[in-house]
Amino acid sequence: MLPQSGLATAAQIPVDIRRFPWINRLAADYAFAYGQVSDFYAGDPRSREAWRTAIARTRACPRPGTAVADVIGAQQARRGAPAAAVTTANLLRRPETVAVVTGQQAGLFGGPLFTLLKALTAIRLAERIRVEERVPAVPVFWVDAEDHDWDEVKGCGLLDAEMQLRHVSIGHPAGANEGSVARVGLDETIEEAIEELQRVLPATEFTPALLSSLREAYQPGIGMADAFARWLEATLGPLGLVVYDASDVATKPLVAQVFARELEHAGETSRAAIAAGAALKARGYHAQVSPVETSACLFHLGHGREGVQVEGDAFRVGDRVESREALIEEARRAPEHFSPNVLLRPIIQDSLFPTVAYVSGPSELAYLGQLRAVYDAFGVPMPLVFQRASATLVDSNALRFLTKHEVPLAALRPQDEAALNALLEAQLPPAIEQAVTAVGEAIRDRMEAVAREVTQVDPTLEGATRSTLGRMDDDLRKLHGKIIQAAKRKDETLRRQFTHAQRQAFPGGHPQEREIGFVGFLNKYGPGLVERLSEELTLDMGTHWIIVV
Repeated sequence: MLPQSGLATAAQIPVDIRRFPWINRLAADYAFAYGQVSDFYAGDPRSREAWRTAIARTRACPRPGTAVADVIGAQQARRGAPAAAVTTANLLRRPETVAVVTGQQAGLFGGPLFTLLKALTAIRLAERIRVEERVPAVPVFWVDAEDHDWDEVKGCGLLDAEMQLRHVSIGHPAGANEGSVARVGLDETIEEAIEELQRVLPATEFTPALLSSLREAYQPGIGMADAFARWLEATLGPLGLVVYDASDVATKPLVAQVFARELEHAGETSRAAIAAGAALKARGYHAQVSPVETSACLFHLGHGREGVQVEGDAFRVGDRVESREALIEEARRAPEHFSPNVLLRPIIQDSLFPTVAYVSGPSELAYLGQLRAVYDAFGVPMPLVFQRASATLVDSNALRFLTKHEVPLAALRPQDEAALNALLEAQLPPAIEQAVTAVGEAIRDRMEAVAREVTQVDPTLEGATRSTLGRMDDDLRKLHGKIIQAAKRKDETLRRQFTHAQRQAFPGGHPQEREIGFVGFLNKYGPGLVERLSEELTLDMGTHWIIVV
């Protein structure tokens, strides 16, 4: 599966991710120098042969396709899934079907923009497999509903009418931060959050329908994860996205043996991940996960969400000790009492789904690089890893400012006016810059001469002369700063354009795709934005797209 060409158009500008200081080296090398990291992954997603090998590999591994399809079908029926999503899910009943999987925590109102970009990348990849390899392929979104960090999912970032960053969040319903998000039911604070959302969002022709759809998904009494799945499914189900709530106990019996094996060989997964992490560090990368060597990579859910540690010939589960035989037997008999941690989750995922590729963000890419030996140990084929599409959505005014003045996107991240000052300085009449520079050079030349000569009168005067030079340099810098400030006052238009672009691209100093909920973009541009992005996103790993909307 060959990459598409990253060419600029009137509505899109490609940016090499290596130009962003916040992109880690592993992500950059995975996209541009795969050979340097190939030992840690299953194949180069830029190679069509790698895709064909991955398809054959995943098809050769038996999986409970019909049973998984039954569970998903029941979830879809309960949520009232769009017909396109139901049709796509039924493809999982066919043994030749492969899946492109991605996932994320159940963030409020769908989570940040990158959640949408991950899902759209999976949809696009599945389409390409169907066309290029003539293989039935299903895009699956794994709702990570067994995470317990409520504070990570309870809020949503938005831009108000003045492009100011605002946050809308819900309260702490019963069970929040105590058990998994899947077990937390929404309370009346969700209605208050939607009302606050309505106050924050600029009113558009799309706002009434958007709020109505959100109220259908997010209601008091509905679980947080279920509400997220409903909203995501309503938004992307028409494009064939299959949404899977990973907390569904109906699939736990299908992976009971995986839980049991993890306990039978407790510590093996952790040790393999530690060894791979050390190998990554030895090559100048980083280890995303640093597990405890004696830990089993799962949680027990009987009394909350408790870790499992090896303690002699037994296990410590929370504050109590369980015999090895009893806990292994419980995993086989009552697998709903267990859930995987970040290292075991991919094994569970790919034991259920015929995953040919996983669409990852930078952090996931890093910890997946620690799991190749773990996949081998469980006899599950490791899928290819494809970096999600990355984008910043801006309006035409912001794009025009960036292109006209050749401002690098990353220059907008610092929450100061350094980039604006440099831009204004470049706009100053050349004669002013030349004159200020000439004055500075003349002062330094003459004062250096004075410093040399005064030593003949009194050697101690050299220091005083150089101090005077320092004060004169400082005064000249202050004068230059005053000139810049005068330029700012004179050209308020340029300043407004800079601020307008900066607030869109880096709200609060953070990349837009990580900070702003995609619900805000749907409010501004309508549901057609999803289909447009699905058509226009270019699946070039290593490229960040500035897209005018």
